[in-house]
Amino acid sequence: MEVPIRSRLYDYVEHVGPRSSSAVPPQAGKPRRSRLLDYAEAQPPAPRATAGPPAPRPGVPPYHTPVFVPAHPRYVEAEDGGGRRVRVPFVACELFADATNGTVAFAFTTLDRLVAALGEAQPWVATSIGPLAEGMREHGATVLLDPRIAPGHPNWRPEDLAAYARKVR
Repeated sequence: MEVPIRSRLYDYVEHVGPRSSSAVPPQAGKPRRSRLLDYAEAQPPAPRATAGPPAPRPGVPPYHTPVFVPAHPRYVEAEDGGGRRVRVPFVACELFADATNGTVAFAFTTLDRLVAALGEAQPWVATSIGPLAEGMREHGATVLLDPRIAPGHPNWRPEDLAAYARKVR
């Protein structure tokens, strides 16, 4: 199933004009859990063959499986210990609105899959699936692994990257 997406990039920057009506309404009540955790709890634990670390449950990638996640650098203005203004860098994972799962983070098992889904100009970071799923759960988001995305305009184009680089310099 192909999933229509709406980037939440504008949640990080001031947005001029009306917000899109396709935004997913805020979720009430308990924060959503990652679907990976749902799969993990639905399966009985796999039998351990060795005394090493526990094996992943069937259908769930091992905790430290590397994934490629749409993300980009951000900066916040702050003051250092001496009262001087400094820019503090951090990386923001891009979140997307999904009709079925609400707010989601995409994770791709290969860089080629990320590029095929979001375009060559999409900024990304590599991380482990386990910490990503835990972090997203803490913020009420779900992780979708290798999502199929409806064709359309890429999230980032080369000219977007150039404009972003000029802005943050």
